[in-house]
Amino acid sequence: MVTASPIRPKLLKGALIGFTDRFLVPIPNIILFQYNPDTLTRNLTPWAPPDADAEPSPVTPSTAQPFDPAESFTLSLFLDAADDLEAPEQNPVTTLTGVADRIAALEMLMYPQRLEAPPLNVPEVDTLNGDGGDEAPLERLSVQVVLFIYGPGRALPVRITRFSVEEQLFSTTLYPIRAKVNLELSVLQPKDFPEDEQKAGREFALKAYDWTRKQTQGLAVANLANTVESLLGLLPF
Repeated sequence: MVTASPIRPKLLKGALIGFTDRFLVPIPNIILFQYNPDTLTRNLTPWAPPDADAEPSPVTPSTAQPFDPAESFTLSLFLDAADDLEAPEQNPVTTLTGVADRIAALEMLMYPQRLEAPPLNVPEVDTLNGDGGDEAPLERLSVQVVLFIYGPGRALPVRITRFSVEEQLFSTTLYPIRAKVNLELSVLQPKDFPEDEQKAGREFALKAYDWTRKQTQGLAVANLANTVESLLGLLPF
C-alpha cells in the first residue's frame, strides 16, 4: 500500500506589487495570486534597426541604438470566494463583497496616484501660466511602478496594458463571488525609467530587472555547457 508523503513542497505564489508615490515613500501594495495561472504566455519582440528611408520624427525617439527585446506576458487569474464564505465570521469583507475587493486591488494598479507632496527638486506650486499667480495649482499625478513576481527567477517591472474581467457568479447583493481576470503585462526596461525621475520603487524595479536578466544569462550559459558536451559526443573523432 502506497501512502502519500506527509512532507509536501511549499508552493510559491505569484504576485503583483504596486509602489505608490504618496508621501514620497515607496509603500508596496502586495497582491498575492489566489491560484497560480495554469498557463503563462510570454512574448519577445526583438529590436529592429530603423528604416533608413524613413524621415526622422521629433516625437518618436531614435531607435538606432539596440536595446533588449520588448517582452510581455499574458495570463489569467481566477478568484473564488467559496472557501472564505464557509467561515463568514472570519471573513467579513468577503462575506459582504465577494471578490470585488480583490478585483479592485488589481484595477488600482492602473490608476495614476495623486501625490500628497510635490516631488523632489520641483517647486511647491505649479500654475497653469507658470508665474505662481492666482491660478489653481496643477494636480500632480504619477503612474505607480508595478512588479510582476513569479518565483525566484522572475521579478520584472511591468505596466498593465490589458485588463478584462469575467464575473461568473454573484451574491444576493450582486457582488461577484467568482471571477476570471485576464491581464497583459508589458515589461518595462531601464530606458523607461529616466535617471532624473523621482519615482517610488524605481531603484527596486531596476535591480529586479537586472537580477532577472542575469539569471537568464546564467541559464543560457548552463545550457551552452550541456550543448557542447552533447556535441562532443556526436563527433566521430
